[in-house]
Amino acid sequence: MDYRDVLPHVDALSIVTPTTTHYEIAMSSLQAGKDLLVEKPFTRTIEEAEALIAEAESSGRIIQVGHLERFNPAVLYIEEKLKGPRFFEAERLSPFLGRGTDVDITLDLMIHDIDIILSLCRSPIIDIRAVGAKVLTDKIDVAKAWLEMEDGTKALVTASRLSPGKRRILKVFQDSEYIMLDYQNLEIFRHSKDSSGTIQREEIKLDYREPLKEELRDFAGSVMNRRQPRVTARDGLEALRVALEINRKIEETI
Repeated sequence: MDYRDVLPHVDALSIVTPTTTHYEIAMSSLQAGKDLLVEKPFTRTIEEAEALIAEAESSGRIIQVGHLERFNPAVLYIEEKLKGPRFFEAERLSPFLGRGTDVDITLDLMIHDIDIILSLCRSPIIDIRAVGAKVLTDKIDVAKAWLEMEDGTKALVTASRLSPGKRRILKVFQDSEYIMLDYQNLEIFRHSKDSSGTIQREEIKLDYREPLKEELRDFAGSVMNRRQPRVTARDGLEALRVALEINRKIEETI
């Protein structure tokens, strides 16, 4: 069935097709008056993303971008504990599975952590440095990026699809405290220094909540209540902008 056949019968759509098709489907759907949940990465290019945002704003439509990790209970927990983070370190490593290789690792995996860091540190990025390599495919398979923000916050982000095992970790360093978030096991490890200078260690196991279910609930609530979703189209655009700039930096070195 062609997606156009569905449009007269729905109020909203979830677009989970290949990224190369996002723009065409999303634009047609917006022009038909539909609200959208679009899988990450939002689009192939900045220009496509900006055009979709302009169309949505002019027509009063809602676009949510599917950065699923924003609904991970560990991310929701850590948001409440931030008090001026100065340094982030993220690792997102996977074995080579032969899928997702139609895009660079920056757009497949790293973009998750880019989006999370941008959401936790709202200061603009002023400098990006990156290295990476094409190893088993004609796309970038491994990448490491250094981000510097206007307020002095820094971040080191690593992504690879060549790892012997799967690893999803975010570390946050702030005044007198270090927090490590394990996405896979929903565990938080906190090391902090109290007023007496004593180092405290705390291990927190979070209750599981299905991120996809929470994402869909947020989208439905946004559509029914005409409110802004947790992950907006502009959030998707900014994560895409950073990922593409990292790609550009890597391509200059290989």
